[in-house]
Amino acid sequence: MTETTLIKKILIANRGEIAVRVIRACRELGGIETVAVYSDADRESLHVRYADEAYRIGPPAPRDSYLNIDRLLEVAKLSGADAVHPGYGFLSEQAAFAEACEAEGLVFIGPTPDAMRQMGDKLAARAIMQKAGVPVIPGTQPGLSDDDLIRAADQIGYPLMVKAAAGGGGKGMRVVRDPAQLKAALAAAHREAEAAFGDGTIYLERLLENARHIEFQILADMHGNTIHLGERECSIQRRHQKLFEESPSPFMDDDLRERMGQAAINAARAVDYVNAGTVECLVTADRQFYFLEMNTRIQVEHPVTELVTGVDMVKEQIRIARGRRMGPEGGVTLKGWAVECRINAEDPYNNFMPSVGQITIHIAPTGPGIRLDSGIYAGYEVTPYYDSMLAKVIAWGETRGEALLRMRRALSEYQIMGLKTNLPFHQKLIDSTRFLAGRYDTHFVEDYMAMRDEGSSREQVEAAAILATLVEHLQRQNALQISSRPKRDASNWKWVGRWERIHR
Repeated sequence: MTETTLIKKILIANRGEIAVRVIRACRELGGIETVAVYSDADRESLHVRYADEAYRIGPPAPRDSYLNIDRLLEVAKLSGADAVHPGYGFLSEQAAFAEACEAEGLVFIGPTPDAMRQMGDKLAARAIMQKAGVPVIPGTQPGLSDDDLIRAADQIGYPLMVKAAAGGGGKGMRVVRDPAQLKAALAAAHREAEAAFGDGTIYLERLLENARHIEFQILADMHGNTIHLGERECSIQRRHQKLFEESPSPFMDDDLRERMGQAAINAARAVDYVNAGTVECLVTADRQFYFLEMNTRIQVEHPVTELVTGVDMVKEQIRIARGRRMGPEGGVTLKGWAVECRINAEDPYNNFMPSVGQITIHIAPTGPGIRLDSGIYAGYEVTPYYDSMLAKVIAWGETRGEALLRMRRALSEYQIMGLKTNLPFHQKLIDSTRFLAGRYDTHFVEDYMAMRDEGSSREQVEAAAILATLVEHLQRQNALQISSRPKRDASNWKWVGRWERIHR
């Protein structure tokens, strides 16, 4: 391996668990310092405390902080960073941010701006994939008016999807099952896409019923080498938001894996892709697959791939940015099974409404085969400004059965108090016989996972009251201990005020 670009300090243009994840990778690589950024709402977050340096970048609203390119570049210059890792979300797939970093002489740890633009525009990506021989879902071409889309809908066939060209994560997306619904769905999708992405362009795709959402992780170096690291099954979703992932997929066979893996490599090569990326597909019951989109960044669910391949995805991102030349295409094998639950601050018994507040108790699951990627702790304040994901519980086993049994144990151990979480949803999911048999698709949650609060018995109510009283008592005791603590801190914990670089 030859690494030609020297990276000594990385600014992490993100927050929460992914920022913590990047910091840990840098420490394990050795010799790479880390710079955290934070909004006013995140001053006491773990990523701020774990980094070598931390800088304030603005008020809580993302547009004034984590989406403020000028402020991020100013901090990079002030801190002496020579590279930027964007994480996922926020600016991670914004070609303008990657270009701005390069213009300032910073290494952007991700794909080129050109590749991001080509794959970020869903309509352009469809055309590129068709040219590369990658199957795409039947749909419309770019540049059509609403009247043209209405006429094209009959040729595509119902049911169909209205989708945002610049979108992702379910934004600007509508399901239409009847022609009478189409005009209103087009108008709503235009509005939502414009608000979310600043681009109201939309298109139509045939809706594949009872399909599975399966994606392939790829890595590509700047020397023309591209490999895939197997698949991830992401069909457990709610409103197009993933909740649970596993690798490998219980639906996959060797032939389908070979065909989809090669298609993912072809998709990456079609845009001269560099660094980590994911090619997402929909797969029908008869094992036909269709390109859905390409995520030009590290993904939330990357840990399951790490556990079954032994490849540290974040380290590889940094090594590729340094100039690493990867090995042969067939060098990665899958070992065992890994599953991941996204733990969100949401009330599953109240239509998954977001929950905010202070985490009063946080007892993390441990033990054989369990990994927790988290940015929270007891005393951490969950605010309404950002995504509701708190942590990811990942379990590995020699078989799918062992991985799921370990996950069941981990979920029973995990205790988060002070707000509502979707832990009960995941516990119900793991107990579903249909899910355990691997018989699920993207509609599984809507069809089989209705969450009903059965009510509380008198004994449960009394126990909850006693526990709430105990928690309040412990909080008061902790407050007294903190107020009487001597000024000298002998622990190895870095308190923010002692070392942060406040940039106003």
